[in-house]
Amino acid sequence: MEDIKKKVTNTTITRNTALFSKMTDNIYETVAMLTKRANQIAIEEKRELHKKIEEFASTNDAIDEYYENREQIEVVRRYERMPKPTLTATEEYLEGKLYYRNPAKEDQEQQRMEAMENEVIEGNL
Repeated sequence: MEDIKKKVTNTTITRNTALFSKMTDNIYETVAMLTKRANQIAIEEKRELHKKIEEFASTNDAIDEYYENREQIEVVRRYERMPKPTLTATEEYLEGKLYYRNPAKEDQEQQRMEAMENEVIEGNL
């Protein structure tokens, strides 16, 4: 995931919406998928950040505390400079690195296929 974060620009870019409906055939499904992925990325980053900040939680004297706070601030700044989860999710989508599945559509497709099979079987009888 780190290599994707390095490639992602941290600025707003105008995008062609036609590219976003390739995989799903529906721009709204794509937005929902990107939202879910961005939430997953945000949760991952939050866990990583909290884990690193917990390393600094200790009871030391005031001098050590100053240096620890400085290191802690640097860790937080690094996370602040990272691209936003929505940008990362969008880049993953455009690079074809996301897997998309809609169970509701699959059920409809399965029912349609079964109906076609039944028609063929009934036609042969």
